[in-house]
Amino acid sequence: MIAHVRGRVLRRTADTVVVDVNGVGYLVHITGGTPIPPAGESVALSTSLQVREDSMTLYGFADEQGLALFELLLTSAGVGPKLAMAALSTHPANVLTSAIATGDVATLTAIPGIGRKVAERLVLELRDRIGLPVSAAGPADGVAPGTTPASEVRAALASLGYRAGEIEDALAAAGDHDELDGLLRAALGVLGKTVAAR
Repeated sequence: MIAHVRGRVLRRTADTVVVDVNGVGYLVHITGGTPIPPAGESVALSTSLQVREDSMTLYGFADEQGLALFELLLTSAGVGPKLAMAALSTHPANVLTSAIATGDVATLTAIPGIGRKVAERLVLELRDRIGLPVSAAGPADGVAPGTTPASEVRAALASLGYRAGEIEDALAAAGDHDELDGLLRAALGVLGKTVAAR
């Protein structure tokens, strides 16, 4: 298993980069938004090696979050590497995470190759495994003393990469919720629609 590649950029296209590692050139498939330096400079990528009967293909990501989400998407029935890469090329990892967690089918169907049925299956199969940093399992009776649902949701959204202004706008639009679960899902829903509308 090749889990990491570090070397010199030989060349790149819109969706691939060749990395020279001690004289061996690794062809790595990437998303269009992956930051790749110019030819001749050093690059490091977290990678996933996908082995098929007739091929071995290396997929690369700028960070562990992208890699983890790619491999999670592959566990859903009918989702292969090309579709998973299309998903990560269309939306940032935090947007995909929130769309799956909240059942935001509209955001998911914006991905080329994903129709309503596939989007609904992604939500059904992955929403409980998406790894949100706060529990979405029920009411907020487990919140620590001195905290509120809003403060817990702020921390959760910040850990997903959202900016403070975006978080406050989402909380304002989410409305009143007494439970942590309801407020988190409402805020993620607002954020998902905002990004999809850009």
